[in-house]
Amino acid sequence: MSFSILKRLPIFSPPFVNVMASSSFYCGVQSKRFLVLAQQMRHYKPPPCSWDDNEERIIEEAAGKFVSQVGFQESVTRVAQNPEKFRSKRAAVLICLFEGDAGDLRVILTKRSSRLSTHSGEVSLPGGKADEGDKDDGDTATREAKEEIGLDPSLVNVITVLEPFLSKHLLRVVPVIGLLNDRKAFKPTPNPAEVDAVFDAPLEMFIKDENRSAEEREWMGEKYLLHFFDYEIENKRYLIWGLTAGILIRAASVVYQRPPAFLEQSPKFKFSGLVHK
Repeated sequence: MSFSILKRLPIFSPPFVNVMASSSFYCGVQSKRFLVLAQQMRHYKPPPCSWDDNEERIIEEAAGKFVSQVGFQESVTRVAQNPEKFRSKRAAVLICLFEGDAGDLRVILTKRSSRLSTHSGEVSLPGGKADEGDKDDGDTATREAKEEIGLDPSLVNVITVLEPFLSKHLLRVVPVIGLLNDRKAFKPTPNPAEVDAVFDAPLEMFIKDENRSAEEREWMGEKYLLHFFDYEIENKRYLIWGLTAGILIRAASVVYQRPPAFLEQSPKFKFSGLVHK
């Protein structure tokens, strides 16, 4: 299935991406699903975050990526102010959606290389830390997707960003939602140093209670639920969990405008100072 190319959407920083409202902007869109989604996302506003933008922290994670066993929406955490000033260290992941043969919305995912020293073989979203040359989170996410899986940024129209997530080490990860204009034009070319496989999964799966399990964990004295999604495609099985699962649960909730059919249960963290690895 092929989609006519949308005009490149302007990319803005959080709280949301403001998609142009003029009728001329949408005149070339043949996919009604994408048209409705782009219009819907114009009005999305993430909940307010508890983190003071002037009190951010520099936290490094392995290889500049973010596959983490723990990841929660920033707005559900209680991050105490720190008297010391830290420059912002942002990261972004790309939630790249396309319309499948059955008309469902699907998201592109990767399996990390088995040769990596950390989080090898785990499922993640394309993304990485911001570079100085990146204009915004959309630039970061699409640049990293090109480096990891060969996804040309010109094929992706960024329509919004979600609220930041905090990873295990308090790295601030911004999910960026983009639409893949021409599915057939994307020929995955995984970077073998980082990625073993590129696959896709139905976005709606992450708010359904099928193929899902959960474990109660404890971190820093607070209990939370860790969700696992067991997914099979082309006779290959993938386990999607941790930060990646948390981001996709939120993305699916926003796109489909309904909460997940299960309890999320995020912890109410309270940090009194900088947390080191």
